[in-house]
Amino acid sequence: MTQLILFNVFNGLIIGAFYALMALGLSMILNLSGVINFAHGGFLAIGAYLAYSLTPYIGFWGALAVAPILTAIIGLLVERVLIRRLYGRDPLYSLLLTFGLAFMIEDGTRYLWGPETLPFTIPDWLASPLSSDFFFLTGYRVFMVVLVLVTVGALFLVLNRTRLGIRIRAGSDDLETVSVLGVNVRILRNLNFGLGIYLAGLAGVLAAGMLGLQPTIGNELIMPSFVAIIVGGLGSLPGTLLGGLLIGVASGVTAVFFPSASEAVIYVMMGLVLLIRPRGLLGEEGRVL
Repeated sequence: MTQLILFNVFNGLIIGAFYALMALGLSMILNLSGVINFAHGGFLAIGAYLAYSLTPYIGFWGALAVAPILTAIIGLLVERVLIRRLYGRDPLYSLLLTFGLAFMIEDGTRYLWGPETLPFTIPDWLASPLSSDFFFLTGYRVFMVVLVLVTVGALFLVLNRTRLGIRIRAGSDDLETVSVLGVNVRILRNLNFGLGIYLAGLAGVLAAGMLGLQPTIGNELIMPSFVAIIVGGLGSLPGTLLGGLLIGVASGVTAVFFPSASEAVIYVMMGLVLLIRPRGLLGEEGRVL
């Protein structure tokens, strides 16, 4: 029983790491641009499929490094051509646009790579269990957790120690004042959007190594990622990270005792948080959902 609980807790932690990466990108885009990006899961799928196509030529490690960058470049182009036109309008317009874009990406990946599930090859030594007692503790699972932690640490370092990051944080609080101070808001929004999409692309490559590839790979992660933002608190990136990990672990633990409720518990947590603390666990004062 103990081993089963540990398995589900660790598995929940990994899924929570995916939620956190996705939710951090979503939160950055939402905080600065006010765009509810329903196509975020589609960008995750793009990152995963690009890695699949690149692996035969540059190997797993090369694909892991390059695919998220290519996904971010696609995100920069999408923001410049489509999303930018909707700034300042009712958020419903951007929501509908990204919702339609998500279907376009899904159909596009299905057309290019086929509808069937494709295996994504990872190095053999990463796929091996680290312990005979804890068979679920593979090198790849540990690697994913470590890489997510490093990525999140690097993201917070960029946001707190670089000029771009400080401008993104300031723009999230008061974009109009940042614009008056001479910052090119169009470029700032573009780079911020690309950074958020980079996180989705990285999550896609990591998810492909564990879940395999299918056109709907991002659909299973997008809604829990929004829940992570709500639980953690709108406007709080640390809260978003905490929310993603919490709902992942809660889902994993629930799967031990009530498997049929492993998904429902995520939304139950969201409802409880909204009742007790409407702005989220670490949400900023004055920003209520």
